[in-house]
Amino acid sequence: QLTPAQGQRAKTGSMDAPLPEFRALIADPSTHMAGLVTLMLHTLKLRAVDEVGDSKHAAEFLTRRPYTLMLIDDQLGAEENFALIRNLRTTADHLNRTVPIIMMAAAPDAGLILRARDAGVTEFLRKPFSAQHIQLRLDAIRNAPREFIEAQGFAGPDRRRQDVAGTPQRRASDTEKRSA
Repeated sequence: QLTPAQGQRAKTGSMDAPLPEFRALIADPSTHMAGLVTLMLHTLKLRAVDEVGDSKHAAEFLTRRPYTLMLIDDQLGAEENFALIRNLRTTADHLNRTVPIIMMAAAPDAGLILRARDAGVTEFLRKPFSAQHIQLRLDAIRNAPREFIEAQGFAGPDRRRQDVAGTPQRRASDTEKRSA
């Protein structure tokens, strides 16, 4: 969840100053890749970054402190049918339940992307990527935040990225949004 200060910074487009309240968790089995992603975040003036190399440690870190962002490699995120992500999203009182999650993958296919989205992943990054690609995902999260949805069999950011004219509205909130 982005703070009001981060939202204001997104509106002005200024990423010049570090965000002291920003903290990211990188979960990647490759310490080399985790280090590269940390350096990329540092170039974006995002200094508070924790790195873990497995799902067990990721789960532990997620219970210790609030995070503004999680970047997870598909090798960890897809373990046991996305158990870590599903548990995070479905545990009602979890400290980081609504944290934006960006999944990183070297060779994603449509099936992986759909399963990740259905598990509660917010955005996707194809490897190799640069700091600018991370910035684009952060901008998407800040500028077009998706409502957190709880439904039977799903908890996470709204999987629909846009309203399509003429499509049936399935939730009461859809009608409220259109009349606002």
